[in-house]
Amino acid sequence: MKVLVMYVNEFSYTPAEKNLEEAETITEGNSFKDSILAFIQVEEQDEEKDVKSREKKLVNHLKWTARKNDCKRVILHSFAHLSESKASVEFTQELFNQAEQRLKNADFETAQTPFGYFLDLKIDAPGFSLARIWASL
Repeated sequence: MKVLVMYVNEFSYTPAEKNLEEAETITEGNSFKDSILAFIQVEEQDEEKDVKSREKKLVNHLKWTARKNDCKRVILHSFAHLSESKASVEFTQELFNQAEQRLKNADFETAQTPFGYFLDLKIDAPGFSLARIWASL
């Protein structure tokens, strides 16, 4: 799993193009302030392990990043451009849903960008040391 995490002053998205036929139809965007934005690529080899172990590793990384940025809001964004390897849609969605629930259980505000869409993005991210963190989990 590859993860690029950014602390953002502000982040917003608008659905631009549906690229997964079975995805539910989404027409509205959303915006967030003072958040951790996680671009996540779940890879094929992640499926060799159980979802729970991968979800725990991801959430621990996101919680660490949030603490370093004094933040309690995390946005999960599926971003299949960090690696050539891709996990199945089903595995990825299950991992995202379990990660979101674990974050909520730890008193984080969470959201997911629409799965199966290309999105128009607006990102306002400050330039300080821990505002951008890349990891291979």
